[in-house]
Amino acid sequence: MWREAATGAFHGVRFREPAQAGELVAAETHLGRTLPSELRQLLLESNGIIGRTHVDTVWPVEQIVETNLHLWSDATFAQLYMPFAPFLFFGDNGGGDQFAFVQTPQRPDVFVWEHESDSRRWVASNLEDYLTRALRDSGDDWYQL
Repeated sequence: MWREAATGAFHGVRFREPAQAGELVAAETHLGRTLPSELRQLLLESNGIIGRTHVDTVWPVEQIVETNLHLWSDATFAQLYMPFAPFLFFGDNGGGDQFAFVQTPQRPDVFVWEHESDSRRWVASNLEDYLTRALRDSGDDWYQL
């Protein structure tokens, strides 16, 4: 399902080998929270999606864990930015802005964190909507107003 959705948005999309269920269980243990079901299903089909200009539209599970643990615990970030704990980051635009699910309260919407301004705003209603918007012809800055 996820491969078809991504290919429908951009024929040049690239997929990684599927993640194993055990990798996702280990990731959830390290993160201390469950992955959204849509993201979990996508990772079981492809452990990340590479979009236009080789951007990691969806990160591999290892990067999801590493990036989130870093954002949640880095003392310097805590002084510079609003808290990241309500979010689960899973992809980026290749230029520093990152995409996340809101986990507190849990919802399917996708938000962007713009690293230069520390703004966080809605960009897609769910993972499928995000993939369609992120992979279509408009480029890696598709979410800009």
